[in-house]
Amino acid sequence: MSSSELSIQQLEYQFVGPIDLEINSTQCIGLSGESGCGKSLLLRAIADLDEHKGNVLLNGINANEISAPQWRKQVAMLPADSQWWFDTVGEHFNQPDKKMLIQMGFAEAALAWSVSRVSTGEKQRLALLRLFENKPVILLLDEPTANLDYNNTLLFESIVLNYLQENNACAIWVSHDLDQLNRVAETKFKLEAGQLVQQSC
Repeated sequence: MSSSELSIQQLEYQFVGPIDLEINSTQCIGLSGESGCGKSLLLRAIADLDEHKGNVLLNGINANEISAPQWRKQVAMLPADSQWWFDTVGEHFNQPDKKMLIQMGFAEAALAWSVSRVSTGEKQRLALLRLFENKPVILLLDEPTANLDYNNTLLFESIVLNYLQENNACAIWVSHDLDQLNRVAETKFKLEAGQLVQQSC
């Protein structure tokens, strides 16, 4: 399986940047910072959801060289609050990975659930499964476990880290929980005054 490398070069958006960052296959980068400092906007810029200056490359291919939908299949963002637009859970999947569904703590019957009965935390775990359908090689995770209890948070972390290893993928994980970033990220940064500052621990 080929490896993935994300290269961020002189990225600028609104009040942030320029930012340079290299992320290699299987690596998880942790990102913290005060509310409103631009962490979510950084992920949105990398996912090509918002206007920005600079270059974002995946394995040497610039985001502006391919269509935005195709880019976002490979560079996938999971926001803090996932979006659901059909009536039932299963309608949001093409071919749900039922083994992964069970690993995430759901029975297959969950696919028939009405979205209206699904809790916020359940939606987030199911949204991760939905994200995996396109086999993205870059995961942009924006406070993904904010609505999960401790046990489900640990489960979520384990599933993501296993995914990175098994798919030679990499991730940027945004969180206010520094203990979480210590668990999941081998390198950690804080966004301060529009710049990335590497953290020692």
